[in-house]
Amino acid sequence: MMKLNGLIGCLAVAATLASIPSVSAKEPVAVGDKAPDFELPIQGEDAYATLSKLTEDGPVVVVVLRGYPGYQCAACQRQVSSLLNRRKALAAATGDKPHRVVLVYPGPETELDKYADQFIGAKRVPDTFLFVRDPDMKMVSEWGLRWKAPRETAYPSTYVIGPGQRVKWNKVSESHGGRATVEEILKGLKSS
Repeated sequence: MMKLNGLIGCLAVAATLASIPSVSAKEPVAVGDKAPDFELPIQGEDAYATLSKLTEDGPVVVVVLRGYPGYQCAACQRQVSSLLNRRKALAAATGDKPHRVVLVYPGPETELDKYADQFIGAKRVPDTFLFVRDPDMKMVSEWGLRWKAPRETAYPSTYVIGPGQRVKWNKVSESHGGRATVEEILKGLKSS
């Protein structure tokens, strides 16, 4: 009888764990870690962005959006609009060099280009920003940011990456909200 109760208890725990939304198998890249390099297609161009190249001239802000989890994310739209509205402050904090803020749009490779175009719409992406795609979420998986729940892609995350691809500051949200604000990013850049 005791073995049966123990088995029932184990099965109950297993069922409970199975009902919890699964998280990335890897832990997210953290402050002090070397960020894994990436080579991601730049939206609207026949070119790729490589983290190792971008960090040669100073800090880079990497903003991981939810991309296309089956719809365009309104919280991502607001976050990108906020970043674009404060582009001058972000450019000043990153040395006014080109491509210092990288917006990563992850999702299944099929039609990701089309959805990325829909997401950016008529917004003008300034020279200090890059809008890239992460087809099949390879980058977010490697960075430990893959959100493996139904209708999810990646945890909304922001990183300040310094020399040697070292993470100087980050904020990873395990919900749709709780994203890094421009003020938080600027403080992260000052501390790098």
